[in-house]
Amino acid sequence: MRVLLIEDENRVASFISQGLEGAGYATDVAERGGDALARLRGGQSWDLILLDVGLPDMDGFEVLAQIRKADQLTPIIMLTARGDVPSRVKGLDLGADDYLPKPFDFDELVARIRAQLRHDRQQQGSVLQAGDLALDLKARRASRGDRAFDLTSREFSLLEFFLRHQGQVLSRAQILSGVWGYDFDPRTNVVDVYVGYLRNKIDEPRQESLIETVRGGGYRFRTTKAPAV
Repeated sequence: MRVLLIEDENRVASFISQGLEGAGYATDVAERGGDALARLRGGQSWDLILLDVGLPDMDGFEVLAQIRKADQLTPIIMLTARGDVPSRVKGLDLGADDYLPKPFDFDELVARIRAQLRHDRQQQGSVLQAGDLALDLKARRASRGDRAFDLTSREFSLLEFFLRHQGQVLSRAQILSGVWGYDFDPRTNVVDVYVGYLRNKIDEPRQESLIETVRGGGYRFRTTKAPAV
């Protein structure tokens, strides 16, 4: 699970990010609202966003509103010293999923993150599909038609990422960020290698690959209709 923390105070950001890493969450930090919005518009995605209200370049409520114009699904928890009722109501009305006033207990923050991610998974459903290809997130099983196949943990994450972005052109940098959790290094071919692994397992003989290579762009997972019954 990957978390984006939008927080400009270095001490607070370091405390939260280190704690989340220790709890098993890969954490990226953006010090300014504009930086976070640019990364989101560039195609990066996270499982959950922690958003501070008091940012140096723009109000956190404005950042929240802009995120929600393009993304209605990613859970957002606001972290702020403004614990008054009007501020909490404003944040929730603008689309925040939870609102945690500072100072807070770190264990409570982690519990709220778990609750939001659990709810998000329930809302999304446990099976992702593209035509006759199915990925069962709970059972960690993959199948196409009546053929089941084994995936490594990384292959599973890569296929999940593709299925959640069907029809979209995804750059290698976006895939690296979404699946591996680090910035793009032009010298690595790890994405191409794992796409090859995945193709060998999910594609049917003598048919076009479900994962299309887009020249100069990256990859696109073909949008496929389910077979007629």
